[in-house]
Amino acid sequence: MSEPASDIPTTGLPDWHLVIPVKDAAVGKSRLARALEEVELGVRFGGGAESARGPDRGPDRETIGRALARDTLRAACLTVGAERVVLVTTDEVIATEFRDHGVTTVRDVGGGLNAAVALGLARTPPGGNVAALLGDLPALAPADLEHALRVAGTHGQSFVPDADGSGTVLRASSGQPGHFTPRFGPRSAALHAVDGAVRLDLELPRLRTDVDDVRSLVRVLELGAGPSTTAALADLDLLGWAHAGHGPRL
Repeated sequence: MSEPASDIPTTGLPDWHLVIPVKDAAVGKSRLARALEEVELGVRFGGGAESARGPDRGPDRETIGRALARDTLRAACLTVGAERVVLVTTDEVIATEFRDHGVTTVRDVGGGLNAAVALGLARTPPGGNVAALLGDLPALAPADLEHALRVAGTHGQSFVPDADGSGTVLRASSGQPGHFTPRFGPRSAALHAVDGAVRLDLELPRLRTDVDDVRSLVRVLELGAGPSTTAALADLDLLGWAHAGHGPRL
């Protein structure tokens, strides 16, 4: 794995706690895994499979899922410090790796994404600055996350929508007596807004691009993926495949 950077200085936001839910890589990203299998076989998009992959089969679901999480968690640790990151997961591989670097780990007991976020929020100090961040933002740069949190710090409740504007990648609470009710998922941007959170349409594509499908994965590679994701996809030339016209229009 790439180091979670607990030995690298943070970028200057030690007053925030970050909650990051990560689904077990053995069961997560099923749609993406199926799509990549079809890319390898040249089924869905018609042709180009041989030029899109190396001589061996491409990365499996667990490799990809953990790579996405590692890059996200690494950026979070660089931004606020590993000791202020709360990881909620049942993936023992990821939990062990990041626990060893000072991250607080909470076992996800089920109930979905929002239940996992709520578990993590319960492990952070009440009334402080806390944010929940999706665990599949592999292009995330610490400077972008720092900027988003600084802007969020000027509002009591806020959120950053995803790239298409309907979902949410970051939900934040600054100096509030309680935290917030997480409403991640389809149309979550509207739900968070109804709760009174300020929408932050920041020009930060590295923060706002989560990975659900091949299109978003290609976009992440365009932006510049973190070291773990880059390594995991080294034998699968998705950018070359997409730019040759076989993949989703960029």
